Amino acid sequence: MRQIPVDTSAATVMVAKIPQPKVKDRRTGEIAMDAETGAKLMTVDVMFAANEEVEILSITVPEPGISGELTMGTPVALTGLIARPWENDFNGQKRHGIAFRAVAVTSLVAASASSKAA
Repeated sequence: MRQIPVDTSAATVMVAKIPQPKVKDRRTGEIAMDAETGAKLMTVDVMFAANEEVEILSITVPEPGISGELTMGTPVALTGLIARPWENDFNGQKRHGIAFRAVAVTSLVAASASSKAA
């Protein structure tokens, strides 16, 4: 499947919704796991502002990749962000979109506080 790297260097990114477990099956409540590492997958909604546009993106990240306290409004860095187009048929209707995944979502609050103290 095609993966497109996303450049976040010129973007402002803040938490819009705190991390939640990614649900694989809504009927059973089964939580999604990373196929390679076996880590629990989490979903973090972020406000992504770049080029005078703002969007809310839902990003999947393995639980060990979440660091710092991620509360609403916390500025964050997204490591290894990729976009992956998807398409499927559901009840005879074609659906499509873009899924976002990152290696890590890291709070920038502790980093800025420690740099001010130095």
